[in-house]
Amino acid sequence: MPRTNQDIMAQLQRDILPLQGFKPPSKGAALDTGLGPVEAAFPNGTFPTGAVHEFLSSTAEDAAATGGFIAPLLAALMRNGGSGVWISSSRTLFPPALSIFGVEPDQMIFIDLPRERDVIWAMEEALKCEGLAAVIGEIKEIDLTSSRRLQLAVEKSRVTGFILRHQPRHLHPIAAVARWNISPLASELEEGLPGVGYPRWNVELEKVRNGKPGNWQLEWSAGRFRVLSPTVPYLAQARRRKTG
Repeated sequence: MPRTNQDIMAQLQRDILPLQGFKPPSKGAALDTGLGPVEAAFPNGTFPTGAVHEFLSSTAEDAAATGGFIAPLLAALMRNGGSGVWISSSRTLFPPALSIFGVEPDQMIFIDLPRERDVIWAMEEALKCEGLAAVIGEIKEIDLTSSRRLQLAVEKSRVTGFILRHQPRHLHPIAAVARWNISPLASELEEGLPGVGYPRWNVELEKVRNGKPGNWQLEWSAGRFRVLSPTVPYLAQARRRKTG
């Protein structure tokens, strides 16, 4: 049967995706992040593992929210074994807080280094270790060449990398499969109960290679993400919030 142009384009996309860092999981090994409709924004409808993700934050509150949002993703990555490495030159994360999202502190190795260039070097070396599930690096500035070295490392090891960039001066493109912006939302208390409600985030997928950027509002409750509102087209809501 002759192939249509649509069939040819679909096959070309399947061939190109692995070259750009999107490698399909092995049979039975698809990662269940619980992100629901957010995952549909990625090629093949699957959260990319064995790739590098970039997270931006402009305020201390956004940086804290980003750490909280990443924690359930780390729990999913380490569900079947493996540890994580968190590297920083100015860490503010409180390790026991990770247990709220299913990550025990002893599953993580924390490395504090004096200079950001040391953080980049340590992250690259850690990403080469196939026994790890994830590596997080708090790096304000990183150039395209350095990010490509990280991407080459994960393509061989299949370890997932997260670059957390707080108040970066330069936002030029880097070798990451996605750029995220996470900001906190006010929680809602259960009726008649005191205290603090479940964590909530505004999740903006600003860029995603060969995918569909978008904006969602999520809550973490009962050990899962829950969508608070239907998915909406990419309207740069967070950008308007930051500049308004």
